Amino acid sequence: MMDSPLTITSLLRHGAQVYGDSEVRTFEGEGCRSATYRQVADRCERLAAALTRLGVGAGDRVATFGWNTQEHLEAYLAVPSMGAVLHTLNIRLFPEQLVYIANHAGDKVVLVDASLVPLFAKIRAQLTTVEHIVVIGDGDASTLGEVLRYDALLAAEKPGFAWPDLDERTAAAMCYTSGTTGHPKGVVYSHRSNVLHSYGVNSASAFGLTEADRLLPIVPMFHANAWGLPYAGFMAGVDFIMPGRFLQPEPMCKLIRSERPTVSGGVPTVWTDVMRHVEAHGGDLSSFRLIVCGGSAVPRALIERFQERAGVRLVQAWGMTETSPLAAMARAPRNTAPADEMNWRERTGRIAAGVELRLCDDAGTVLPWDGQSVGEIEVRGPWITASYYKDPAPEKFHDGWLRTGDVGTVCDKGFIRITDRAKDVIKSGGEWIPSVELENAIMGHPEVLEAAVIGVPDTRWQERPLACVVRRDGSSVGPDELRAFLTDKVAHWWLPERWSFIEQVPRTSVGKFDKKVLRARFGTGELVYVGPRSP
Repeated sequence: MMDSPLTITSLLRHGAQVYGDSEVRTFEGEGCRSATYRQVADRCERLAAALTRLGVGAGDRVATFGWNTQEHLEAYLAVPSMGAVLHTLNIRLFPEQLVYIANHAGDKVVLVDASLVPLFAKIRAQLTTVEHIVVIGDGDASTLGEVLRYDALLAAEKPGFAWPDLDERTAAAMCYTSGTTGHPKGVVYSHRSNVLHSYGVNSASAFGLTEADRLLPIVPMFHANAWGLPYAGFMAGVDFIMPGRFLQPEPMCKLIRSERPTVSGGVPTVWTDVMRHVEAHGGDLSSFRLIVCGGSAVPRALIERFQERAGVRLVQAWGMTETSPLAAMARAPRNTAPADEMNWRERTGRIAAGVELRLCDDAGTVLPWDGQSVGEIEVRGPWITASYYKDPAPEKFHDGWLRTGDVGTVCDKGFIRITDRAKDVIKSGGEWIPSVELENAIMGHPEVLEAAVIGVPDTRWQERPLACVVRRDGSSVGPDELRAFLTDKVAHWWLPERWSFIEQVPRTSVGKFDKKVLRARFGTGELVYVGPRSP
């Protein structure tokens, strides 16, 4: 067999040649601007030429600070194809985290969306390696000092950039984690890993993207490799529907109604907000054949609401920055009776081909796939990171496997059920209470919008669950009613005695529930709750 390198350059060439008329449409509030794949490929060549003129060479990091737009897609394709490394900066991180990440990565050039100039200006002076800032779009950028303009840079170049021949194992892109303690850790994706991941995403068992699809990537392009959707989509020839900065429910529903996407992906909080808006104001979600939801546990109630009220199949997926991120998707197995389908779809997901998984206990013993044994999930595979950038972190790896920090079970069909993060498990009287399962059960109540459960000290049981609940507007549902609702849904000893009713569950920069904030508020006495006082 021929030894042909698996590179992002090959995806770029394939998309431009085979699907040249497919479109990349970017929402601007009232309507969309559009470019064909052929035009995007031309602009990629110009971008590579411009960056070369600015001194960007093989292995240099080119960062992005922007929304999901055509220009961001151009950077996704052009920067790796020229031999440099794309580094997506998470615009939602705290300034000190952004400064650390950009300096740690050694970013040489940063592409900044004009709407984010005020945010980027807060950190500009502390970036020690950045030589050039390129602003995408119009608007005042004087707070950044000397800048270059993206469109002007491209206009000064000619198409026809000679893409270099690359080793498929060279670095293509990098993204920093947001869920770790201490400093974020960098994950570097190779050309090979990205191409193989794209094949995995496009398999029929996963997203199954084709030229007939209109893909709405709501997951930010600065988070977890954008779930690999820019590369998988360009490989398949989809029409991209880029939402830009318009991620609020009202403009999102307007975009969905006008552009008729068929596939989308985003975190549960986004889809919860979209469904709330549709229920309150109307909307049309009928164009979707598939919505993939991940980033945190997806409540069964949300899956059911999309199925029953919109006729849309919302499928749960699991992965992380370190897994590129696709690792599992919760499609029901064959011959599942309709009445049982939701019991499979509410699980975390079925392990994807290309990813190996095992469960290990605290002693490192490998546990069986019996649906009962509980352990930490470890994974390995061609698109799983083997180390962090400039940070060995040996505690995160075990005999060549990545320790995910997720705790759960696996059944003999390969379906994962994550019951907790290792740092969030609640041990009450020597028994484990899985906070994720308890949260999902609480969110099954029709008057509950969100729920997060944390462990708090208890005189008798050492630790007990405290349920932090966001009620629907106008609801006065209280602890007695919620405990009664849970009685036949969870073990009796899981039932919380302590309840806090809050306006919103705090979130991390990528939209996950931030339980460490709730624990901190509890520790300072800021979190008001009813129930027994803790010691």
